[in-house]
Amino acid sequence: MKLSVPKKIVLIGASTGGPGRIEKIVKSLPILTNTTIIIAQHMVEGFVPSFASRLRENNINPLCMAQDGYAVNAAQIYLCEGLTTVNSQFYFNKKSSLNTQYNPDINIIFNSFVQFTNKIEILAVILTGIGEDGVSGCKNLSLNGARTLTESEESAIVDGMPCRARKEVPNIEISDINTIINKIKEFCD
Repeated sequence: MKLSVPKKIVLIGASTGGPGRIEKIVKSLPILTNTTIIIAQHMVEGFVPSFASRLRENNINPLCMAQDGYAVNAAQIYLCEGLTTVNSQFYFNKKSSLNTQYNPDINIIFNSFVQFTNKIEILAVILTGIGEDGVSGCKNLSLNGARTLTESEESAIVDGMPCRARKEVPNIEISDINTIINKIKEFCD
């Protein structure tokens, strides 16, 4: 796949309650030109392909599952499955790991983009979910100049991940899901 490095990247991490949120975000997006969307939704690996198929319905942008060796290209939506990182040449590395309790691990995915914060405009979003996955990665991105968003307590279906993000991520913007969708759309323009 030919590499066309994006100028902007939106990283989205979600767990319990996330699929409906992600579907709403993906379907609301304008045609992407220079922005890439990378989604990490906690899910059993066998269910990810059917979730990807559902996201493709009524979606105007190309969406695929991040595969080992795939280039991170502009104007694409990628859905991560399993342990995925991005190397310094902007290619996905998909590995198996028994050391992570999350599938996919949002922290690992978010942290793999810290190295790009001085080259690319990054927006990291923590949505509804149990636990704390994604919070340390989001914090590292924020400390390195990336913009960060999370759901408000009133908006989150499950407030575990957003609550931790609100407490631990400096300068994080807190909004309801509809405002988050609008902020993502504005970022993509």
